[in-house]
Parts: sequence; C-alpha cells; structure tokens
Amino acid sequence: MKQSRRKFIISTGLLGGTILTGGSNTNVFSKNISIIKKNSNMKLTFKPYTLELKHVFTLATSSRTTTPVVLTQIEYDGIIGYGEASMPPYLGESHETATKFLSKVDLSQFKDPFEMESILEYVDNVDKLNPAAKASVDIALHDLVGKLIGKPWFKIWGFDKDKTPYTSFTIGIDTNEVVKQKVKEAEEYKILKVKLGRETDKEMIETIRSVTGKQITVDVNQGWKDKFFALDMINWLKEKNVIYVEQPMPKEMVDEMAWLTERSPLPIFGDESVQRIPDVIKAHGVYSGINIKLMKCTGLREAYKMLTLAKSLGMKIMLGCMTETSCAISAASQLAPEVQWADLDGNLLIKNDPFVGTKVIDGKITLNENPGIGLSEVLPH
Repeated sequence: MKQSRRKFIISTGLLGGTILTGGSNTNVFSKNISIIKKNSNMKLTFKPYTLELKHVFTLATSSRTTTPVVLTQIEYDGIIGYGEASMPPYLGESHETATKFLSKVDLSQFKDPFEMESILEYVDNVDKLNPAAKASVDIALHDLVGKLIGKPWFKIWGFDKDKTPYTSFTIGIDTNEVVKQKVKEAEEYKILKVKLGRETDKEMIETIRSVTGKQITVDVNQGWKDKFFALDMINWLKEKNVIYVEQPMPKEMVDEMAWLTERSPLPIFGDESVQRIPDVIKAHGVYSGINIKLMKCTGLREAYKMLTLAKSLGMKIMLGCMTETSCAISAASQLAPEVQWADLDGNLLIKNDPFVGTKVIDGKITLNENPGIGLSEVLPH
C-alpha cells in the first residue's frame, strides 16, 4: 500500500519539493519533481534561536525584549519540513526543556511520514508537558507531508483561501508616546489588539483613541481579579468600539468567568484557560469562544480538531500566536479561512525572522500556493 501511494505521487507529479541526489540537502522550494527513494527514514534536527523584539513587549504580568525559540527540521529523502517552538515565559518552556524533549524524539522508527496520526501520537506521549516543543515537530511534519503531496495545507483540508480574516496587530502596554508610535507603525492594519490588565487600562485605550478610530480588541491576560470591575470595564470598552475581550480574569475563576460572559455586551475568549482539546469542552458555557494557538495545543493536528469541536459546539473561534517566526505563523495561517478572527502578527513584532511565508496584505492574511505550511524562503540564521 505504501509503495503504491509513492508510485501514485511520482506518476501524477504531485511531489513538488526538490530533486533528490544521494541525500544531499537541496533547495526545498524548487519546482522540480522529486524521486522517492526506498527504505528512507525521517531525521529530526533542531537548534535554539532567540527572537529579538522590535519593542519591549509588556503584558499584565511581565515584560521582555526577546523570546526563546527552537527551530526544527525533519528531513526525508532530501526534502525538509520546517518547524518551530516559541516559548514565552508563561508556558513554562525554555531552550533547555525544549532541547531536552526533542533529544528524546526518535522519528527514525517510522518509515512513512504519511502516518501522521501514529507519529504525532508517539511524540505527544514522549512526555506529558512541552506543548511548544511538540508543536515544532508537528509543524515540521505537516510541512514535509505537504511538500510530498505538493499542496499547501489549506488546500489539503479543502479551505477557501479567500475567506481568511484580517489579522489584528498587537500594541503592548507602554508609555503614551510609545503607544502612539506603535499605532502609527500599524497603519496598514484594520484591527488593533491592545494589551491591558494594569492600572493604566483606560489611559491606554484613551491614548489610542486620540490617534485612531480603528476597531480594537483587548487582551487582559488574566489581569482583572474582580468580576464587577471586569463587567464595568467591558461596558466602558464597548463604548470605545472594542469588539471582543480575551481572558479578562484568571483561568481558575471559572464561576466568575461564566457570570461575566453571561452579562458581557462583548464576546469573551478563553486564552490561557484553553490549551488542548479537553479545555474546549470545559470552556463551553464559560466563554463565548476560544483562542487556538499552535504552541499551546501541540500543533496543527490538535488545532484542527479543536477548531472542528468548537464549531460543533457553536463557539466563536480565533487564531492566536506567540512572538514567532514566519514558520509558525505560516503554519497557523493554513487554518485561517475557518475562523472569525485572527491575531497572527507574531512575526511582525520581531527583527530577525529567518523565514518568509504567509503575508499580511492591507491587513488581511493572504495565503500563497507554496506546498506544506506555505514558506517561500529560508534565510541564513
């Protein structure tokens, strides 16, 4: 069965990755048809990398100027799939934990990359934690298999690329002058995402409203601790043309969140409280919708399942991200046609992106036809 599938791929010209010559590492974006070798194994490699942010990134509970990531590759018959683990502090992962986890992953035991369920179930069971590290393998495997098929994943899933939403652009907590500068830099974007959760919340919104009338979303990152205060703030935010609120209260305050959502004039999305599939069920009736992030849910495999489950429950869905390279952003964007809102700007917030992939054009997520996760270039790094 495996051999017949490979013969089909070759005979139909679906394999659009590289010419393979004796295991050499050739350009994965060439348009030549590859020839599959027999008895090949997948090889996982990885290396730490540090993202440098354009501005200090301040949330309700922390500030940082860098984000640790680990860049992964899965090679099979000379074709390379690219992946990434992005690890902001609240996930509890680091260069050390991610590389330790990835050192345990042995993909050479699998002969066929199309056995994605088995492979990713194995990866998930290597350790209970490390969702971002797991996502880095998942993304690289999806990129590899998409290249073997010769199609981007939005096409493999049957999505309409014209239905992608606009992405919001994130404005971190900062001084009034810097906030105004960030808004000016975000002129292309139709929706601004504002980080709240400190005593300056109203000042942040008023500062932005002094320079633009664009729609705003807010992410409180669990910063409000009182449900009555939260409801008052949301009513005030609605008057300021805010369209939805992310994680206004701590994820442990489930009853208070359900109370707030029931009374809120704006949709409320669970973010920190919704990481993997079981959390979608728990969020139903507590939040209006969920924020799916590849780094929380172990990658595209589970993100697709979460999206399907949330839709069946009638919940609203948004796609989010960490500060990431265009690798992870391009991967997440393959799901974008199926969601109402997206916040896929992580690559736009960094100075040293080693990939080129999905573009944001006039504020809209714009998918390309490149196979796999949609990368078009890998830069030296």
